[in-house]
Amino acid sequence: MALGARRSVDCNKHASIRLPGSNPDHHLWNNHGTWWCHFTVHRPDFTKERIRRNTGARRVVEARKVRDFLLATVACAQP
Repeated sequence: MALGARRSVDCNKHASIRLPGSNPDHHLWNNHGTWWCHFTVHRPDFTKERIRRNTGARRVVEARKVRDFLLATVACAQP
């Protein structure tokens, strides 16, 4: 499955994901025409991991969909 493909993510895990309505591009940045996603995962053992992923998108609308999928996937992977 392509990274940006539509897929339903359903899980019962709790995650704190902040996407302020005032900035729909939160967690995204454009690096020379390609959109990237960056966020930090805080683990239960008090460690953290910075995640940076290339969305493969050249349009911000597509990058937002990939970002939403990445965040949902990380939320489901939390122990």
